[in-house]
Amino acid sequence: MSNLSEQFAASKLEHFPVTFFAMIMGMTGLALVWEKASIVFGAPAIVGHLLLTLTACLFVILAVVYLLKIILRKSAVLEEFQHPIKLSFFPAFSISMILLSIATLTLSERLSFILWSVGTALHLMLTVYVLNQWIHHVKFQVTHMTPSWFIPVVGNILVPIAGVEHGYTELSWFFFSIGIVYWIVLKTLVLNRMMFHDPMPEKLLPTMFILIAPPAVGFISYIKLTGTLDSFARILFYSAMFLLLLLLSQVPRFSRIKFFMSWWAYSFPLAASAIAAQLMYINLGQPFYYYLALGLLSLATVVIALLFFRTLQAVIRNEICLPE
Repeated sequence: MSNLSEQFAASKLEHFPVTFFAMIMGMTGLALVWEKASIVFGAPAIVGHLLLTLTACLFVILAVVYLLKIILRKSAVLEEFQHPIKLSFFPAFSISMILLSIATLTLSERLSFILWSVGTALHLMLTVYVLNQWIHHVKFQVTHMTPSWFIPVVGNILVPIAGVEHGYTELSWFFFSIGIVYWIVLKTLVLNRMMFHDPMPEKLLPTMFILIAPPAVGFISYIKLTGTLDSFARILFYSAMFLLLLLLSQVPRFSRIKFFMSWWAYSFPLAASAIAAQLMYINLGQPFYYYLALGLLSLATVVIALLFFRTLQAVIRNEICLPE
């Protein structure tokens, strides 16, 4: 009996996916949404603090489990690291650290700086590695390209949000520039793949929501860097809102998709959109943006809560960490 249990645990560890860290991105995003809502709407600050505490605990648990996978199932990790689609999810780990550094800014500047420094350095290394793999590839096909390829780019755009607060303005512009330029390049390639090649597998359709993240996060970072709501900031904001509208118009299509961990691709883009809308209201003070921000806050909260409980249900039912 003990041997069976050990084999079961080993199998689960071997198939523990790196995509789990997308869950941390979404949960931290929701914590940041409620942190901002305590300022904009007067929401209880305790909600954001509780969400951050829960997310930090989950991050530690997932990091420890994946570290065990690296130690005990190195070949499985290398297989993921060489996979044309899963490779893009490895930067979700460094992005999680950057997001946690933003969320802890008001709680501990020292902790925030440590998380930001380590997360930023690691993300730069992963970005360089992933881009090298794309450029000098021998295995990538057009059909391997999905919106998940934006993940390495989005992390760079996030860096200025805490970076400016820590006094690294020029370094923040460096990362912002990388993110914005390569977002435009990748968006062209991804749209070409979706329009003129075979449809993406059902399992990967939720990753289409990742299209929203770069302009939404870019808007937040640009405001942090410049302190002004200018024409370029408006272009970023409204392009994010259009993509959100475009994808929400396809809700019936998304609602028929079976549960996969890729569902977490809904989470962070919705959270980023909610924060962007709140920031727009802060700058303009117009009622439309107040209700838009409130609506997106509600949508992000409901969706991420459903994702959390559906994932918990899948864990209990042993529906995840299975061979593909």
